[in-house]
Amino acid sequence: MEVIWKQRLHECGILAVLTIDRVEDAIPAAEALLRGGIFGIELTLRTTSALDALRTICEKVPEMLVGAGTVITPQQVVEVAQAGADFAVSPGLNIKVLEAAEEADLPFFPGIMSPSDIETALEYGHKLLKYFPAETAGGLSHLEAMATPYKHLGISFIPLGGLNKENCGNYLSHPLISAIGGSWIAPQKLIQSKSWDIIEENAREASLIMKQARSKHAATS
Repeated sequence: MEVIWKQRLHECGILAVLTIDRVEDAIPAAEALLRGGIFGIELTLRTTSALDALRTICEKVPEMLVGAGTVITPQQVVEVAQAGADFAVSPGLNIKVLEAAEEADLPFFPGIMSPSDIETALEYGHKLLKYFPAETAGGLSHLEAMATPYKHLGISFIPLGGLNKENCGNYLSHPLISAIGGSWIAPQKLIQSKSWDIIEENAREASLIMKQARSKHAATS
């Protein structure tokens, strides 16, 4: 299953990280991202409206690949699965959450930032991992060094944390990366102010960076 997800996320390239306070903003935000060329999101469970917003996008914007973020309890796993999430991610690695995701048959990508985290994830059958917080943990150089002993196992990563339009291309062109998480594309303040045109433009710019980075990687590989 993770081989399929590795390909699906690679096709998306960028997951826009969303924090939505009002359910009414869910569809306009998702549609603005689609118009700009972003086809995947990580909707964080950090507001009281998050689950309803997640459910609304899953039902009304079927073109969007919808992931749930900040999933840190087994109960949240059940809730996002019932809401229709395509996948879920967590900032860290919690064994009870991994087990709940397996029981719910929900594709789940746990957060890691150390070799010990990677080995625990591998023990539970997870090879597609969230690298968080990417930049403060040491960025690409840390990831490359940390992942070297496990490359032959086919692991790949979704980095998030400190990524922006200036550095995301470096991540996107790296063979270890399936996709990146981008919180700068549709930040909470822009959603709150209903700045859909700005979100669309940010998405278009990010999409262009992704295409250029992936083309560069293809040309050199």
